[in-house]
Amino acid sequence: MPLTELFSGRNIDLPRAMAHLRDTAARLNLDFSDRVNTYNSRMAQEVGKWAEAKGRGREYHLAIFRAYFVNGFNIADTEILISVCRDLGLDGDEARDVIVKRSYMDEVDQDWVRSSTSGITAVPTFVLGSFNLVGAQPYEKLAELLNSRQVPKRRASGEKPV
Repeated sequence: MPLTELFSGRNIDLPRAMAHLRDTAARLNLDFSDRVNTYNSRMAQEVGKWAEAKGRGREYHLAIFRAYFVNGFNIADTEILISVCRDLGLDGDEARDVIVKRSYMDEVDQDWVRSSTSGITAVPTFVLGSFNLVGAQPYEKLAELLNSRQVPKRRASGEKPV
């Protein structure tokens, strides 16, 4: 679906919102393309649950992010999903089986129910207790959320809190 159709009738300045996303990505030195379409991510989420079960969830989610937001690929397309999996060294035939059988449908349904009951309506949403921070946010905003909730700082991954 074209983004213009998705946001039609909403009080959103789409060119301004996209410019904000591009600027934020550039400031963070992240690749980001000018998307004109959105695609149903449901199957990508189900395959993601399978990749997580295989211990490759982080790599998969980063690859799907790149496929969608950088390359503009249709992540509802089975062959795109299988290609992403194969590129990560995951079994493409097994990925296809997960898609055909909808093996992880219930797990994704549970995630959607949890999101809905938590009032989450956009991604990304950062949740800390009863506090939510919605949308792509600068580091300072995330740090402010963590500091306000007295989350201890860490020097590096795996080290003890400071």
